[in-house]
Amino acid sequence: MSDLRVRFAPSPTGYLHVGGARTALFNWLLARKLGGTFILRIEDTDVERSTQASIDAILQAMEWLGLDWDEGPFYQTDNFDLYRGYVQKLLEGGKAYKCYCTAEELEAKREQALKEGRKPKYDGTCRERDDQAADRPFVVRFRAPQAGEVAFDDLIKGRIAFPAEELDDLIIQRSDGTPTYNFCVVIDDAIMKVTTVIRGDDHVNNTPRQIQLYEALGFPVPRFAHVPMILGDDKARLSKRHGATSVMAYRDMGFLPEALLNYLVRLGWSHGDDEIFSREEMIRKFDITNIGRSAGVFNTDKLLWLNAHYIKNGDPARLAGLLAPHLEKRGVDPQGGPEVAAVVRTLQERSQTLEEMAERAVFYFKAPDSYDEVALAKFDKEHLRAVFDAVADRLATAAVATAAEIDALFKEICADKGWKMGQVGQPVRIALSGGTQAPGIGEIVVTLGIDETVKRIGRAREAVAS
Repeated sequence: MSDLRVRFAPSPTGYLHVGGARTALFNWLLARKLGGTFILRIEDTDVERSTQASIDAILQAMEWLGLDWDEGPFYQTDNFDLYRGYVQKLLEGGKAYKCYCTAEELEAKREQALKEGRKPKYDGTCRERDDQAADRPFVVRFRAPQAGEVAFDDLIKGRIAFPAEELDDLIIQRSDGTPTYNFCVVIDDAIMKVTTVIRGDDHVNNTPRQIQLYEALGFPVPRFAHVPMILGDDKARLSKRHGATSVMAYRDMGFLPEALLNYLVRLGWSHGDDEIFSREEMIRKFDITNIGRSAGVFNTDKLLWLNAHYIKNGDPARLAGLLAPHLEKRGVDPQGGPEVAAVVRTLQERSQTLEEMAERAVFYFKAPDSYDEVALAKFDKEHLRAVFDAVADRLATAAVATAAEIDALFKEICADKGWKMGQVGQPVRIALSGGTQAPGIGEIVVTLGIDETVKRIGRAREAVAS
């Protein structure tokens, strides 16, 4: 077990989106690769926006992806007293101060700074004051160092430096006594002994402020790695307008967790020209230095390609269990028909998602109540009746058990009657499935069973005769 300790710390103000999932994955992979500890922390200090539903959704998404954590989940709201103790410590050490400026005063200062072309940071009005009435509301600000620079060596982006004069006196406790995000993060990472912080690069500007807090409190400063954001295909930041961004939305659309993980790991990280990675291969090959510095562009077609690969090569029994909810959405009882794994085997080669597979599988469980009239119109009714009679008669008496044997039987019928395969196969496929887009005849018959096949052919014959 190494001393590496990493954390994933989502805010429960919404669902787990793909950007957060990728950050969690990179943390998880590094911990698994180096034998470190992966911590899950729920950053719920935004009490008004945090919800239990979001917490449940985040945990569900992590479990679905298989990103198991070693410690946690921890909740920041459990530590408010701890945070207030550290605020008091900074106040007593002269490293923080009470600020009595009103919201209106702060807005006026901001507007004046912008008018004068200055950066609209807090001007330190209350930094050295001690003449305020004790009963006035106040926030607590960190007394940030004003000289020099704050620099760190980012494991992805390289050296990053900020002039200290650009960093204002950060509010670390609100007027209602609740601590602020940047302060809580520092305390949490310190007491959890986090050694490496891997997070999105939208946090780069928070890092120098947090480093100052680490140093002021006498905590060791962790290493930082800021992962570039994910963009939509229009190169704008990935958002709802680009389609689904929630991890569980991809599950509901019929994507497999291994496909989404494989896609996300390649979205900003590479190992040569490799594209397909099992979970074990990801762990073995992962190296944080191979994460690129530029933003990744989300490509749904690439995700679909990967998903199709994992469906095609998946265990039919496992896929059957995952397919069941998608069938139920279509009013299909998976227990009320052929073995679902057998159905899956006929559709694996042809399905990009489980949703697509479920749509194509419905006919196995529900006999068609209508038929593709345009396709049937290519054949005259006398020919259709003759085909249905010949096939039903031969199937009812033949000793066939495999798709290959059934296909051979159809060839024999064609040879005996002087028909081409298309003149037989297409009408029978329509009789069994209602349309022309279905697996091979042999696969369908084996999956449905001879009795159900003959019954459906009989119903189609009646429909043609009427």
